[in-house]
Amino acid sequence: MFKHIMAPVDLAHLDGLEHALKVTADIAKLYDCDVTYVGVAANTPGKLGHNPDEFRSKVAEFAAQQGELHGLKTKGHAMTSHDPTTELDDALMKGVDETGADLVVMQSHVPGLMDYIWPSNGGKVAGHAKCSVLVVRGD
Repeated sequence: MFKHIMAPVDLAHLDGLEHALKVTADIAKLYDCDVTYVGVAANTPGKLGHNPDEFRSKVAEFAAQQGELHGLKTKGHAMTSHDPTTELDDALMKGVDETGADLVVMQSHVPGLMDYIWPSNGGKVAGHAKCSVLVVRGD
């Protein structure tokens, strides 16, 4: 059914992505899918890397670890942005096109009052992506 999963990851907050990472691995195994882990960071020095090449290396390393851990065909796809906080939705939508994914699996929080004013990243991607999107709720 699915051939290629895009899994957005925030390398600074991996502990909050456990559910989505497990669901991604389970679906990839079920359908024998490729998985591309997509990370978005600023193109300026930060805790995720001193430069875009270092960040790209960290995303690729994470993807390789997930592939080895779960027996999956994986790769990393690093994207940079001037302001990842405000441009994340657009970057992820671009990532769907760049990776050729036919399914996005991403974690999101349980919606609250503010989500009616400012939709979550998962809600925005689910509402605008041209492929299927599975939003996994965290704890």
